[in-house]
Amino acid sequence: MNHVFFTGSGSEGNDTMLRLVRHYWACKGQPNKKIIIGRDNGYHGSTVAGASLGGMKFMHEQGDLPISGIAHIPQPYWFGEGGEQSPEEFGIWAADQLEKKILELGEGNVAAFIAEPIQGAGGVIIPPETYWPRIKEILAKYDILFVADEVICGFGRTGEWFGSQYYGLKPDLMTIAKGLTSGYVPMGGLIVSDKVFEVIEAHGDFNHGFTYSGHPVAAAVGLENLRILKDEGIVERVKAEIAPYLQKRLRELADHPLVGEVRGVGMLGAIELVQDKTTRKRFSGDVGVGMVCRGHCFNNGLIMRAVGDTMIIAPPLVISQVEVDELVEKARKCLDLTWEQVRSLA
Repeated sequence: MNHVFFTGSGSEGNDTMLRLVRHYWACKGQPNKKIIIGRDNGYHGSTVAGASLGGMKFMHEQGDLPISGIAHIPQPYWFGEGGEQSPEEFGIWAADQLEKKILELGEGNVAAFIAEPIQGAGGVIIPPETYWPRIKEILAKYDILFVADEVICGFGRTGEWFGSQYYGLKPDLMTIAKGLTSGYVPMGGLIVSDKVFEVIEAHGDFNHGFTYSGHPVAAAVGLENLRILKDEGIVERVKAEIAPYLQKRLRELADHPLVGEVRGVGMLGAIELVQDKTTRKRFSGDVGVGMVCRGHCFNNGLIMRAVGDTMIIAPPLVISQVEVDELVEKARKCLDLTWEQVRSLA
């Protein structure tokens, strides 16, 4: 991965990807390979193309989305959608939906598959161990490009520089943003593999760009951010020290009567709030238990995002163990307050 097309955001990076992937296949004499497959509940930005690539229905409802040439398959969300299958069985089933969709659309029409290594905005959805190996087999079988959306997972969040490395994936393209500058200034990009770049370059200019692509101020901030990450060994510390500690402490919350599952990788965590721990039964939608919990969090100095009834935790990579302890103590307090408010419904 030696080539980068800079953008102002991750959304712009995914817009760029859509055009570049279609141009790539046209250059190779296969112009019918235009369809990009994403996943239900995936998130790839808020532009027309980005929101279409993502699979969030509430975004599709505004703007008559998705646009044509984009399809979706089920997400690998075992806790919420796995039913009676084991995680391993469900991982294979979820991956096989990609092959099913490819055959439905026609393998000569599918250009790429885009996915986050771990779905972030969708609720920190961590695929079963069987998922990604099977996905790799399917993409190779049908000669389809793999696009890893690394906007959330990239730059240390998983304990590796990229989420793709955590899962042993070798994407053809990667979209990046957020951690590239640690959010201090807007910058994103599309990282392009040699395989794709060489085809594009051989066919002249790629007629695409944004006013602020590669802006020198953003580039300077990005370089300094990367220097700090490297010189201070922040990613290595995440992997060796603080991420294992965070995950250990978070899992102590699994015994709470409101918690159905605690899951996480690196500096990402999710707490599923349920009505019945044994059956994984959820509260009815009108209870809004996630928003109830979020309200208690805000009132007690804790930022946890509510995605439905899933509470998401994504602390800074430089958090200390003492601060992790404070985070977990506040999380338990807010779970207790939420339980007191909704327990009569359980």
